[in-house]
Amino acid sequence: MANAKGRHIILGVSDDGKVVGESLTNKRKAEIIDIAHKYDPAIEVKVAHIDKTVVITVEEGHEKPYSCSSGYFRRLDAVTQKMTQKEIGSLFKTLPGISFEERICKDVGWDDISDEKFRIFLKEAGITVNKFIAQDILISLGLATKDGIKNAGVLFFAKVPRRHIFHCETILASFKGTSGVNIIDRKDVQDDLWTQYQEATIFLKRHLSVRTEITGMDRKDIYEIPLEALREAVANAIIHRDYSVRGTSIMVEVHEDRVVIKNPGGFPVGMDQSKLGNLSVRRNELIADIFARMHRVERMGSGFKRIRENMDAAHLPFPTIESDQFFFITFNRSEFKRRSGSEKSTQQGAQQGAQKGAQKNAQKILDIIKQNGSVTRAELAQQLGLSDSGVKKQLKTLQQQGVLKRIGPDKGGYWEIIPV
Repeated sequence: MANAKGRHIILGVSDDGKVVGESLTNKRKAEIIDIAHKYDPAIEVKVAHIDKTVVITVEEGHEKPYSCSSGYFRRLDAVTQKMTQKEIGSLFKTLPGISFEERICKDVGWDDISDEKFRIFLKEAGITVNKFIAQDILISLGLATKDGIKNAGVLFFAKVPRRHIFHCETILASFKGTSGVNIIDRKDVQDDLWTQYQEATIFLKRHLSVRTEITGMDRKDIYEIPLEALREAVANAIIHRDYSVRGTSIMVEVHEDRVVIKNPGGFPVGMDQSKLGNLSVRRNELIADIFARMHRVERMGSGFKRIRENMDAAHLPFPTIESDQFFFITFNRSEFKRRSGSEKSTQQGAQQGAQKGAQKNAQKILDIIKQNGSVTRAELAQQLGLSDSGVKKQLKTLQQQGVLKRIGPDKGGYWEIIPV
């Protein structure tokens, strides 16, 4: 019945339609509810004593298909039929149902909600309130109803989300080499979705190469892969994950040659790779809305467009996209290593050039002193076209090398070249 349109089971009526009566004790009611809860997933039923009969109401299920120990069945035209594998597959494909994030998480109460996580949300969203009531805010955000808290609300605001949704998890891993075998750092983030997003960003910053540019008084850290592009990819993985697939996790992997971010659930229906950046199809509207309110994504769904813009600005290739039962986005790290090698060579060349220039200036100083040991620092600076501090540095270096010696005081003294 839960696999079909729902119906009623009436106990206490004979086959010819006469009411013979059936009592409803607490024990009988508990037995009925216990049987319903043994299905996978559990079936919610209502039990009532009406006109001397026991009426069991079975609503159409929101988590079809339901199974018992003998398999999958459905009730059609007063006949109970066992479903074939093909019928089960067809049922999965055609069910409109209620998405995972919209379902009420039945074992969660208001006491399981974290006030601190609400305060973080309000701060990030820029919302100021004198006093907040979690229940009212959750309902206004569409994360709860009067009947309870939805899975999306649990994923964001439960004190311990994994106690209620076990696969609420992002695994962060850094590998030595490119084979994905030798793990050098790993962190399993089993907290709310906002914490997963934050921890993934911190982990990526810790394991990616960075260089610093200083312009005037401003310092700027430039990561080998633009952080904004990576943040968009992590947010996309969290927002578009298929949370109905149990036993899976979001993965953020840092290899020596690539960064891979993957989430359970391929392209949503109506989306494919050719439409990335031009079409927005959200698997989880409620989760996407919370991230938008916290200013981490835009409601128009332009995440991949911003990834492309950031990669183009850094003169890096767009990441590789793959999709089957999982969604993969892979950023290449080899381009940065090639550039770093080129920059290193340039820096080495600049250093060598500077050393040659210093040696040339040092020889000029010695030549001038040979002609006039009493020459002053100011006169040397004028003749060489160097700053006073530059000449001072050169003279100090020559003294440290044992090539030059000062005889007498700064004023009235003279320079003496020490024979080698």
